[in-house]
Amino acid sequence: MGYLRMATHHRIFSSPLTHTQAVANVQAMLALPHVRTLSEGERFWANYCMLSDEVPTRANLVPDVHLAALLREHGVTTLYTHDRDFRKFDFLDVRDPLA
Repeated sequence: MGYLRMATHHRIFSSPLTHTQAVANVQAMLALPHVRTLSEGERFWANYCMLSDEVPTRANLVPDVHLAALLREHGVTTLYTHDRDFRKFDFLDVRDPLA
């Protein structure tokens, strides 16, 4: 969802993708054998509450804590992102693909 929001945003890109183009990109990625989606499971809310206690959470950090809780629930410990906010989560090894 974050990709769809950003890839189609006219304030981020001078020529943003259409929603159809962005969805096609996501579908192509999801068709790869090593890609899987993550969703909230039984431990999600407990993970979210624990992380939001560790990292003061409000406004724009809410979706980051949501994603971090999903990652923790599914045992993901490495995240490739340019978003520096994810460095606030001790369990994540954050790697900047643009560095």
